[in-house]
Amino acid sequence: MKKYHNVKNVRFEKYYLLLRVDRKDYRIDLRPYSKKLATAGETTKMNFEISPSGYGIHWPDLDEDLSIDGMIKATKVRKAS
Repeated sequence: MKKYHNVKNVRFEKYYLLLRVDRKDYRIDLRPYSKKLATAGETTKMNFEISPSGYGIHWPDLDEDLSIDGMIKATKVRKAS
């Protein structure tokens, strides 16, 4: 299976999802995409699955799915370090 995106370094800072997608770092405010994910506890947030193709992320505890493309289209890219 060909990878759609290479997703790494997924972590959270309060309401923000930080991740590296295809060698670019993103800081995404979760509130516009999912209030329940934005306000979830750290343990719940960290229980996620990246789709095998890298197309999206799934949080089974919340039954929540977010598309990588949908989140990064409106997000400014931070310089990769």
